[in-house]
Amino acid sequence: MPPFADRLSAARFRAWHRGTREADLLIGGFFDRYHAAWDENELAWFEALLEADEVDVMSWALNVTEAPRKFYGPQLDALKRLDFVTIC
Repeated sequence: MPPFADRLSAARFRAWHRGTREADLLIGGFFDRYHAAWDENELAWFEALLEADEVDVMSWALNVTEAPRKFYGPQLDALKRLDFVTIC
């Protein structure tokens, strides 16, 4: 497995290049706000989130649909707060 710092760098790129501006702001903004405090498990959670379709992730964040159980926990709770999205 690549070093933690390399995985963070790859996750940042993927978070900010999702395909739509809305998904970039949501997923990239979440990364920017929280990644500095992540440990191995939290990064693995985020890497799994990056594998999900961005429309699904946005739906989970907005409480439109339920996220799969594997995503339940404090990080999903933080994603749902949406307090990290800044629109200029």
